[in-house]
Amino acid sequence: MTSAPVTEWHRPAPDAVGRRRDILLAGVMTLAMIGSVFLYQRTGLYGTAEVWVSILWAVVSGGMLAVRRRWPEAVALGSAIAFWWGGEFRVGEYLFSNIALFIAIYTLGAWGRRRTVATALRLAIIAAMFVWLFWNLIVTAGMTSLVPELSREGTLSPYVAFGLIQIIINLLYFGGAYYFGEAAYRSARGRFELETLTRELAEERERTQQQAIALERVRIARELHDVVAHHVSVMGVQAGAARLVLDRDPDAARASLLNVESSARTAVDELRLLLGALRDDEHAPTDRTTSTRGVEHLPELVGDATDAGLPTSLQVIGTPRTVPATIGLCVYRVAQEALTNTRKHGGAGATAELRLRYEDDSLEVEASDTGLGHPSPGAPSAGLGHLGMRERVASVGGSIDIGPRSRGGYLVRARFPLSAKAR
Repeated sequence: MTSAPVTEWHRPAPDAVGRRRDILLAGVMTLAMIGSVFLYQRTGLYGTAEVWVSILWAVVSGGMLAVRRRWPEAVALGSAIAFWWGGEFRVGEYLFSNIALFIAIYTLGAWGRRRTVATALRLAIIAAMFVWLFWNLIVTAGMTSLVPELSREGTLSPYVAFGLIQIIINLLYFGGAYYFGEAAYRSARGRFELETLTRELAEERERTQQQAIALERVRIARELHDVVAHHVSVMGVQAGAARLVLDRDPDAARASLLNVESSARTAVDELRLLLGALRDDEHAPTDRTTSTRGVEHLPELVGDATDAGLPTSLQVIGTPRTVPATIGLCVYRVAQEALTNTRKHGGAGATAELRLRYEDDSLEVEASDTGLGHPSPGAPSAGLGHLGMRERVASVGGSIDIGPRSRGGYLVRARFPLSAKAR
């Protein structure tokens, strides 16, 4: 599982909703700057530029924000030039023009797709603004007609204190624009990495579940290999016996041939049931094990569970009869998995009950417990065990229900169809 390298990630351009929001922001800022220009000029203390020049400046300064996230480099540079132009030509608007420049520098940090260019351009704009600030402070220091109420005398004169305040304000202003823009970019990159990781984990889990299903089917086929081989071996032995006694004891030969016929039918039925579970096991482990466990071994399973610390009882309902080996093995494995889950998740003091119910056309095995700690059927910790039981039951045409009981505890109930000749 691999993630996209961080250095290769570029923040995507805003979608249609984001572009509409930028246009709305630009419109609001433009109107606010026009209104602020009139208010500032009405005081008669600041602006000296012509009204139409001030309005044109406000439209350009605010309108650029409409494309701030599509072309953040151009907008940041344009906003800096507009801010400088407004100050040099005495437009006299010092409120919303500062907000517009802050937004432009922030956007360059948050949305700049070429990080080296974004960093260099922000530092260049900030450096140029400070050079402009220092130059104005130096020039103004020799012009007593400007800010005449501030004395220039002394090492830390009122004018020097005023200049230091301006420097501190600008440090906070530009530092905040740089910091918050960088933080927004890192946050967006972190969300992208988290979404990518979440998607990859979901895909990996899906692959793991599919592999678990395939491996379970292969394991079922390997376990039942000896069961099918047993029927073929019995057919060979019975056919050989019939051949030996055919001339001197026709009745014995006939009985052997009937057994061959019965074994052949049973083998065909089992092969048909296994058709959905068989898989190519060319690359399966060579240390395969076989199993001939069935319903007759359930008392041993109950005893083992009780010895392991889980008090378990077995109840057989109905008249026991012959069960195909494939179904018998499934019954055994489902009961085994259910009791194992109870020991793992049931908690201290849990008890279990196993019921084997023979019906006219089906066989049902039910494992219930009084535990409290089972995971939900869809939880990751329960997924593979439940998948194994479902696949095993489905491979022989059965059905299964797994989940908590309404009165407490957990229940696993599997139902298997039985043919009429198994009665």
